[in-house]
Amino acid sequence: MTIEELRTKGWIILECISGSRAYGLNTPTSDTDIKGVFLLPKEEYYGLNYIPQIANETNDIVFYEFNRFMELLSVNNPNILELLNTPEESIIYKNPVFEELKSEYFLSKLCSKTFGKFALSQIKKAKGLKKKIVNPVAKERKNILHFCYVNHEQGSISLLKYLELKNWKQENCGLVNIPHMQNVFGLYHSEKKIYKGIMKNENANEISLSSIPKEEKQEALFFFNKDGYSSYCKEYREYWDWVEKRNESRYENTQNHGKNYDAKNMMHVFRLLEMAIEIAKEEKVNVKRPNREFLLKIKSGEFDYDYLLNLANEKQKELETAFEISTLSEKPDLKKINKLTFEIREKLYEKRI
Repeated sequence: MTIEELRTKGWIILECISGSRAYGLNTPTSDTDIKGVFLLPKEEYYGLNYIPQIANETNDIVFYEFNRFMELLSVNNPNILELLNTPEESIIYKNPVFEELKSEYFLSKLCSKTFGKFALSQIKKAKGLKKKIVNPVAKERKNILHFCYVNHEQGSISLLKYLELKNWKQENCGLVNIPHMQNVFGLYHSEKKIYKGIMKNENANEISLSSIPKEEKQEALFFFNKDGYSSYCKEYREYWDWVEKRNESRYENTQNHGKNYDAKNMMHVFRLLEMAIEIAKEEKVNVKRPNREFLLKIKSGEFDYDYLLNLANEKQKELETAFEISTLSEKPDLKKINKLTFEIREKLYEKRI
């Protein structure tokens, strides 16, 4: 089933503009995100073809099946609580049954964890981008030779430096295991090319071992930093995957403001923390943000990362205190929500008969 089929067959029961436009944080370059709720036809809901969510290719249009929507509300998912409380001016269509869904049926002290956890994930994303920008990984991939060392004089040097000093090629070297010494090998050399070399090819992930005649002289002890090589491979893969998939406009904005972190992620940190504090104190979800100017300053990179991190820590403490004294229930009433889910679904099906 596609979004177009949901529209043409009339299975959409809630459709809203979401994201920055709903928060009141949109700028001239902001996209228009859509979120909503749909009802599966009876034969698919009761059959084996249950579909919890339908989205377009770019994921900026997302619809949740009614039961999935109610399930996420029952665990105080921030995105879904926002959807339920979308400001009137951002609602495209809302079936009258949604008047029966009151925020007070769902809001609980779980919001302290869900909003806080979501905010923490945004901090990690911002910090992850900071790390990638400050520590770029060269496009030319290192091979295992860059992670090998040999003993030399009274210390050790890199294998590449050692080969350069000796004027040797890795193809003319041989390695043999040394008992009881993990990742340490005996290094041999011969111009006759009787050995397998240190690695088979540039893309090898393991060193090669050779059969060494007993009369051959060991040239040095050889160490392969396998853990270091594995960490590098992971970092290389993650960095260039990020480069390939990154949002170029957000990346350029980060480069322009020069603070080396994803300012949009940091803006959402404060939006989420402040919304959670309001839930604890006011027992309602305020989607449209009252401090647009401050949040957009964060987005434009006017503050240093460390300053925002300290400020976020203060907000986190305020959030914890607010929920400690809040009169909200510990968790939503699942029995009531389950009954409401059944009754509304039945009502929606009856109207289509």
